[in-house]
Amino acid sequence: MGVTCVCQVPVAEGKSVQQTVDMLHKKLEQLGSVKQGSFCVDCETYHATGNVGQPSKLLYVMHNSETPLSCMSLFEGGPCLVADANFDALMSKLKSHFQNAKGHKVESRGSRYRYCDFLIKVGTVTMSSSARGISVEVEYCPCVVPGDCWNLMKEFMQSFLGTSVPELPSVFAAKPEGLFAAADCVDTMTQYLELFNKLRKLQIPGSNVR
Repeated sequence: MGVTCVCQVPVAEGKSVQQTVDMLHKKLEQLGSVKQGSFCVDCETYHATGNVGQPSKLLYVMHNSETPLSCMSLFEGGPCLVADANFDALMSKLKSHFQNAKGHKVESRGSRYRYCDFLIKVGTVTMSSSARGISVEVEYCPCVVPGDCWNLMKEFMQSFLGTSVPELPSVFAAKPEGLFAAADCVDTMTQYLELFNKLRKLQIPGSNVR
């Protein structure tokens, strides 16, 4: 995989979430992007139990349709583990240590587009069947070093996002090697997690999925 940027796109004024998604699809198709199937990224939240008198830490278990044989678990403020799909079965056996936060599952689901060396995914972020917002993931496939391709990615995103183009993802700048550390799947999922946690707290008018 290459360098990815995941961002939230605001709902257009006077439009619903789905209408805004349709507008983004149209812009991508006008650029010459070709639709290539669909994608889904989801996140389950677990509370660590057993720490009497201490704040409960959160564990996030995430899946990405781009890597169907793997799942990822990220501890709140801690390490990240990449495991195979059987990790879900393991979590069900650790109920005495990790409690599933019911009703907190968040997912982004939508269409994949290819434009030259770019892979674009436009998703509707939902929680409990309610649309919370819109995610856009842009991947520049030939490069794994953010510092070598960020300006190019930003210019491409401006072509269909306009003023909604995001700043450089903080996950890259936070690394010891900075922008010249190789990007990986953990960076992508960390960006999705940040977006999901932000959208969990929001309620958008007219947000029902339809």
